[in-house]
Amino acid sequence: MSKSKDNIENDEEQLEELLEDLDDTQSESNEDLWNDSEVTIESLQAKLAATQAKADENWETAVRIKADMDNLRKRSEKQVEDAHKYAVQKFVEELLPVADSLEMGMAVEGEVEQIREGIGLTMNVLKAAMEKFSVVAIDPLGEKFNPDLHQAMAMQPSSEYEDDHVSAVMQKGYTLNGRLVRPAMVMVVKN
Repeated sequence: MSKSKDNIENDEEQLEELLEDLDDTQSESNEDLWNDSEVTIESLQAKLAATQAKADENWETAVRIKADMDNLRKRSEKQVEDAHKYAVQKFVEELLPVADSLEMGMAVEGEVEQIREGIGLTMNVLKAAMEKFSVVAIDPLGEKFNPDLHQAMAMQPSSEYEDDHVSAVMQKGYTLNGRLVRPAMVMVVKN
């Protein structure tokens, strides 16, 4: 047993030496840690300053981009508004000679044939302006009734046309680039 007691004492001595060494190491470590902490604090402060500068730069960039986007949105809205507002400007410019011609025709005195000739020339100018802007007249006389393009005003029998065909056009219809603007008002044959 004495050997065991010696071993235990020996182990206790070794344990005490280890604890003392650990305390010494810990003290040195704490001093190193304190020294490292100062360096770390300084480096952290430098990193914080750099990060703050980068954040400020990013904030300024974000504010600038937001302002640019607002300006772009306002410009786009203005352009769309102007496009709607002045969409027919070129068409109106083409119609002005027609209006001028009609005004001159109203001021003219003369025979009916001369007035009709003037109105015919005015009609040609108007047709040219309408064709230029893809406005197409719907004059369906003799054609089969099409409810997509024609509006039936009345039905009447006719020996000249078959059932469901247009026998008379009361008012021409018009399309703009293939889209119906106004249907043709027609008389439909019903025998």
